[in-house]
Amino acid sequence: MSNTVTTTRRKSNLTRGQLPGYTPWAVVAAAVILSAAIMTLIGFNAFGWGLLAAILFTIGLTAISAAVEGARKAKDKLATCLIIGSFLIALLPLISVIWTVLVNGIPGLTFDFLFYSMNGVTGEFDDAAAEGNGPVVGGVYHAIVGTVLMTLWATLISVPIGLLAAVYLVEYSEGGKLSKAITFFVDVMTGIPSIVAGLFAVAFFAVVFGPGTKTGIVAAVALSVLMIPVVVRSTEEMLRIVPNELREASYALGVRKWRTITKVVIPTAISGIASGVTLAIARVVGETAPILVTAGFATSINFNVFSGWMASLPTFIYTQIITPTSPSNPDPSAQRAWAAALLLIIFVMLLNLVARLIARYFAPKTGR
Repeated sequence: MSNTVTTTRRKSNLTRGQLPGYTPWAVVAAAVILSAAIMTLIGFNAFGWGLLAAILFTIGLTAISAAVEGARKAKDKLATCLIIGSFLIALLPLISVIWTVLVNGIPGLTFDFLFYSMNGVTGEFDDAAAEGNGPVVGGVYHAIVGTVLMTLWATLISVPIGLLAAVYLVEYSEGGKLSKAITFFVDVMTGIPSIVAGLFAVAFFAVVFGPGTKTGIVAAVALSVLMIPVVVRSTEEMLRIVPNELREASYALGVRKWRTITKVVIPTAISGIASGVTLAIARVVGETAPILVTAGFATSINFNVFSGWMASLPTFIYTQIITPTSPSNPDPSAQRAWAAALLLIIFVMLLNLVARLIARYFAPKTGR
């Protein structure tokens, strides 16, 4: 009896011009089987198999919908398939990068790699590791220290400047020449190449302290040049979306303007400001060229940003790939580079997590 009712319902759906709910899954199964058969004949390839299956699914579902539901719904299903396909295609490079870094980076992400530097590591150690006579020695601890310190100092330099500039543009500027000049130079700074920022910092410190000055603080200044326009733009947009009613209510209570900005406007926009600062940090944490020309490269640990060369994760990756510790056996250096790349990705993810926590903590409290 139930089978008869189900069959009658399906027939009635087809009669009314509606496809059963299982139709997309049936088309998916048919497309996967047919594409696998075709790829077996011409040479199997996972990417080609997936692409061919997606094309066959789109054609099959659109054709069935056109035959049963009409041209209008068929066009709707075609557009839906194209939109979902475009999203998956855009997602493929991200998945590919993450998968490649995980596969190649996890084997090298050991305790010794995280807490030892490259000081004293020579090609003999890599030759022995390549021959199976010992582990891969040397680590990235000095680069972690350099990355954290240079990024911290760059943030301390750029965030106050960018925040104050955005506050001036939104709260105090009246469209005068100074505000137009600030906006113009911020737009120009947004698009400058990173190497130009590095050369600027080198030239500035060469004039002040003499040529050849390469320290962590020089790199921090170069990175701050790249961070400031991002902080200004993101903070400015967040401050502009704060409702004017909040400012007017504060002024009506007799609160001064500077206190209104610090107690009402900025706390209201703190979530967006924290996100903008995180984007600015992510913008510079992976820079290689300005670090190479401003901080050089070191194999030992240096906690003083005002003296001596410093390494960072990007420069560590670059040097391990371009100039392996053992030119005859580059595999240990490549392993270190992949592990450092994975560590850099984890570092950026942690920054995003910290920004979300800060935004949640400082967000205005709402009563119930």
